[in-house]
Amino acid sequence: MAVLLGTDIPVGPPAGSVHSWDLSTGVDGPGTRFVTFLAGCPLNCLYCHNPDTIKMRNGKRTGADEVLAEAAKYTTFIRASGGGATVSGGEPLLQPVFAGELFHRFKHELGLHTALDTSGFLGARATDALLADVDLVLLDIKSWDRELYRKVTGRQLDPTLDFARRLADLGKEVWVRFVLVPGLTDPAENVAGVASFAASLGNVSRVDVLPFHKLGAAKYEALGQDFALADTPSPTPDQVAATRAVFARHGLNAI
Repeated sequence: MAVLLGTDIPVGPPAGSVHSWDLSTGVDGPGTRFVTFLAGCPLNCLYCHNPDTIKMRNGKRTGADEVLAEAAKYTTFIRASGGGATVSGGEPLLQPVFAGELFHRFKHELGLHTALDTSGFLGARATDALLADVDLVLLDIKSWDRELYRKVTGRQLDPTLDFARRLADLGKEVWVRFVLVPGLTDPAENVAGVASFAASLGNVSRVDVLPFHKLGAAKYEALGQDFALADTPSPTPDQVAATRAVFARHGLNAI
């Protein structure tokens, strides 16, 4: 059986490596969401709070039918809340065929609002057909400074910016996400750079300033890995408010 380039998922009946799924409210798109977390991520973010999702082999091979059957249990409740279905990770675009199948079926079989949660690094893998079935993109822009972006993620920034511009050209609604890490992502020029770029796109309806936290520290310990930011404090409420104010001064709705 053929294998999809860059993954270990065979091409055949729609299936993928799924880490888990859950219901969430307010953080993965509007309303109550059925969130499918796919396993595997090409980034190695210093502040990752789900290190157990980075390797694709840590997921379970799961068919799209199984995911849809689980989501269908909650559709009445989800619709009543103005929610939908989000595909997250890991990085969903590491498994673009499977992610695309989920989006298509969430939207057309269950009638749910759909959201893609992505770093944008693999945005080139998102076909126009996949994006046609996505109502909202939650786009993580982790830094504006390119050297800092590489330090934070181990990867280059440009693919994310290219994907952001493509989404703008398509008129696709975007929520930008920016993780505020004291002593790392908080330099004024870095925040202003992200804000200026987001404001230039014209399709960013919201910016989530996400305070760094260490809730995933126990996962690193369980995996026998060091947590690089174990001694880094969470930002204060004043620091978060000041960062939101930068985005607001650029005309963005910062939450």
